[in-house]
Amino acid sequence: MSNGSVVRLADVHKTYHTGDVDVHAVRGVSLEIGRGEFVALMGASGSGKSTLMNILGCLDRPTSGSYVLDDADVSVLDRDQLADIRNHKLGFVFQSFNLLPRTSARENVELPLLYGTRSLTNVQLREKADAVLASVGLGGREDHHPSQLSGGQQQRVAIARALVNDPEVVLADEPTGNLDSRTSVEIMGIFQQLNNRGITIIMVTHEPDIASFAKRNVVMRDGVILKDFGVTQRLDAPTELQNIGPIDSEASS
Repeated sequence: MSNGSVVRLADVHKTYHTGDVDVHAVRGVSLEIGRGEFVALMGASGSGKSTLMNILGCLDRPTSGSYVLDDADVSVLDRDQLADIRNHKLGFVFQSFNLLPRTSARENVELPLLYGTRSLTNVQLREKADAVLASVGLGGREDHHPSQLSGGQQQRVAIARALVNDPEVVLADEPTGNLDSRTSVEIMGIFQQLNNRGITIIMVTHEPDIASFAKRNVVMRDGVILKDFGVTQRLDAPTELQNIGPIDSEASS
């Protein structure tokens, strides 16, 4: 693996054909993201940031242009190869958590391991899931179902699920959109600590205060990059929240 850019987009376009109308969602975007960066993709609805995130997450293909992820040109990979990339190099965190409601936190976290190439025993699955849950402050809540967890705790489960296969890049789509302000700060503290460990974070947000927790902001409008700048006055979660640990079950709903 190279020590430089983990993401390289070159003149990427994405056009959707809806009847007689062509919608140009992304228009010639070129972008490099270095290994270990924390980047916030910003923009109003319709700016193209979500489409770009889908391309970065190998959930959609560009209409034209190239996308190189960790030295692999994903623009030319087939469906199975893209699925393998998603499972081993990428972790996903969503606004709505996307947890299975009738399964425990542990079972939700184990799910990506079941699709991996490594064959793990039930004991190994449990140990791996429990270790990652503990790392995001949910030790002791492994058997809780999502309905028994607060919103902040559910998002921690989702983050643990994203981390369980040791991804190169974590993609977060509006990860604080369903959370109150205090819990949002707690979740951003987790992302900052993960980034400090060397994990590349790419986050979509429309909230400037949330984007300020990142190290770099990329602002889109009408499918193009309008601004790309480092955050000089970066916000940091309070010290007591940067050390990942359990949160009160009633504090974050």
